[in-house]
Amino acid sequence: MENLSAKKFGVQFHPEVTHTPDGRELLKTFLFNHAGLKGDWTPQNFIDDTLKSIRETVGDGKVLCAVSGGVDSSVVAALLSESVGSQTTCVFVDHGLLRKGEAEQVHETFTKTFHPNLIVINAHDQFFSELKGITEPEQKRKIIGENFVICFERNKAVLESHDFLAQGTLYPDVIESGSATASKIKTHHNVGGLPDWMKLKVIEPLRWLFKDEVREVGRALGLSSEVVDREPFPGPGLGVRILGEVTPERVKITQEADWIFREELRKSGLNRGIWQSYAALLDVRSVGVMGDERTYEQPIVLRAVTSEDAMTAQAFPFAFEFLEHVANRIVNEVDGVNRVLYDLTSKPPATIEWE
Repeated sequence: MENLSAKKFGVQFHPEVTHTPDGRELLKTFLFNHAGLKGDWTPQNFIDDTLKSIRETVGDGKVLCAVSGGVDSSVVAALLSESVGSQTTCVFVDHGLLRKGEAEQVHETFTKTFHPNLIVINAHDQFFSELKGITEPEQKRKIIGENFVICFERNKAVLESHDFLAQGTLYPDVIESGSATASKIKTHHNVGGLPDWMKLKVIEPLRWLFKDEVREVGRALGLSSEVVDREPFPGPGLGVRILGEVTPERVKITQEADWIFREELRKSGLNRGIWQSYAALLDVRSVGVMGDERTYEQPIVLRAVTSEDAMTAQAFPFAFEFLEHVANRIVNEVDGVNRVLYDLTSKPPATIEWE
């Protein structure tokens, strides 16, 4: 709809998603021909403006940077390193819900690349205790988010010596957590502010960026491809890739299946064309046979998608032989799994994560 004389325009569809024919051309026409914008955003311009903004905001204060090892928190840590340097302390909460070997990788990456001043909080027992018996997705997300805060609360001495908390919040996190113009799809642990007792002011340098833009900023900052091209990983970790109750045993099953899937992706070189890939563990059991014995075990679902900004996504079109090979490895090498499936659903109607 348009009224050129009044400069009023409207659409009843989503021109920004990749499925919409000529959607970008429509947006460009509106932004540049009618709204008078220039389109001069560049990663370097963003970096220059952000470094200046962080320095002005922080002043002589100290910043606590919550890190996970993912591209978002890594880019935030790099921006803080460039802007306020030694005024920053990085904190990594190991909740026991990471992929196989990732906790060790995060420690190595941050101590060698960003800040030797890294505080690691091992909270496996705490998170597993709080998640015991919980199966509802939103409740799991809230419990995991609340326990991040509790970890900080138990380390108040660290908090009290800082003035700001930096987070790797992105625009899709804000959108999916609900707003005045969008319904809530799912809660993101880094959206919604801090509890009253936590007096830190929040810094979110990436709040208005999409993932592809964050990667561009990371490259402009000189971060390695290992960091910049790392697949997105949810804050609640495997807690939202394990349907039903989250236990140490079920985490181990998911970690091992996920490791095999990603190892085969690397071997074949297919990982370079994928936005996100993982193994999810379902909360059902099915009958199978191993040797001459009856089994009654859990199924693994493999998920791999292509995307530009995570707002829409398509299932990756694997060759059947590849999926068959991965399925055989998982069933034969991971105790507790007797069936493997592949998720073909796009986003929408599904989300990229299962919970």
